[in-house]
Amino acid sequence: MKETWRWFGPQDDITIPEIVQTGAAGVVSALHNAPPGAVWSVDAIEERQAQIAWDGSGLTWDVVESLPVSEVIKTQGPDMSAHLDSYRTSLENLAACGVRVICYNFMPVLDWTRTELRRRLPNGGTTMAFDLADFAAFDLFELRRAGAEDDYPEALRVEAQQRHMAMEDDDRAALADNIVAGLPGAAEHWTIADVAACLATYDGIDADRLRANLVDFLSEVVPTAERLGLRLCCHPDDPPFPLLGLPRVMSSVEDYETVLGAVDSPANGATLCTGSLGVSAAFDAVDFVRRLGPKIHFVHLRNTRRDEPSAGEMVSFHEAEHLDGDTDMVATIRALISEERHRRDEARADWQIPMRPDHGQSLLSDLDRPLMPGYPLIGRMRGLAELRGIMAALSAES
Repeated sequence: MKETWRWFGPQDDITIPEIVQTGAAGVVSALHNAPPGAVWSVDAIEERQAQIAWDGSGLTWDVVESLPVSEVIKTQGPDMSAHLDSYRTSLENLAACGVRVICYNFMPVLDWTRTELRRRLPNGGTTMAFDLADFAAFDLFELRRAGAEDDYPEALRVEAQQRHMAMEDDDRAALADNIVAGLPGAAEHWTIADVAACLATYDGIDADRLRANLVDFLSEVVPTAERLGLRLCCHPDDPPFPLLGLPRVMSSVEDYETVLGAVDSPANGATLCTGSLGVSAAFDAVDFVRRLGPKIHFVHLRNTRRDEPSAGEMVSFHEAEHLDGDTDMVATIRALISEERHRRDEARADWQIPMRPDHGQSLLSDLDRPLMPGYPLIGRMRGLAELRGIMAALSAES
C-alpha cells in the first residue's frame, strides 16, 4: 500500500518538511476553505499541489479528502442541480490536474462526532473519545431535541441527566463545542442553533430516503468520474449508528454492497476506515475486504476500542493505539496485501491502494504544540511506523 498523510493545507500546524520526515510518500488533502457546493478551480488545485511539492519534497497530492457533498444534495434541496453541476466541474478540474482518488462522505449534518477531544490516557498522552451518556446529556438537555427521549433507554436517560446536573457551565459549553465543532479543518463552525436548524431540513428523511438520495447523487456524478478515470470512495459513518435522530446509511458492509451495487462502476468505490466501522461489534475487516476488495480505493487504518455505557448498537468508544483496538490490524493488512496481489495479477493500473494512519493519540511533543484534535504528529507517526512494520513483515512472508 502507498503510505500517505493527511494535511490540512498551510493552516495545518504540521508542515510539509515534517511530513517528509515521517516517511510518508504522498499527501491526502482538500481545499478546506471552499464551502460545500462551490467549484474547485484548476488554479486552486494547482496551488495546493505546489504547496505539497514545496522545495522538492517529493510528495504528491494523491487523494482528495474530502470533496464535500453539500447538505443541499443530501436532502435534495431546491439548489441541488447547481450543486451537482459544481461537483462535476470540480471532478473535471481535479482530473485535469492529475488527482484521481476522491473520498467523500454522506453523513447528515455532522462529520465524525466525539464528546472528548483530549481524554487523558494512563501514559500521559491524550486521545479522542465518544461517551454515549455525555452525548445523550447534550442531546436531551442542551440541544433539547424533540423526540430525543425515544432514542435512549430509561437507564441511559437517567445517567445522562445525572451527568448533566454535575457539569459546570464550562463543562457543558466544552461538550457542546466538541460535538458541534463541524468538519475538521473546514471553514465552518457549527453552533447549537445551526445544528437545530439543519436538523429541521431532514424532517421526513428516513434511512430509505437518505440511501435513495445517495444513489441519486452517485447516478449523477459517477458517469463523469468514470469518463475521467477517477475513483470515488465513500467514507463510512463515524460512529456507525444514528445520532440526533438522523439516519445513517453507510455503517456496515451490507450498506456498502447495496449502494455500490446500485451504481455499479469502477469509479464507485469504498473508503475502508477500520476505526469508524470497527466501533460496531459486528464489523469484520477481513470479511469487508473479501466482499468488496476490488472496490476499495482508499484505506484509513486506525483502531477504536468499545467502552461503556452502551445501548444496543450505540456504544461508547475511544481512539486506541493502532495495533491495540477491537480490529485485528494484522489480519486486515494481510487481506489488503492479498487484494493488491490480485490487482497486480489483473494488470490493474490502480493495484496499489493508498492508505493513511488515521487519527492517533497525542504523545510527547504533540502535547506542547497546537494541533488539530485527532491529527497529532508523533501519535500518527508512531501509528504509521507500526503499520509499516506489519506491511514489511507480511510482504516478506509472502
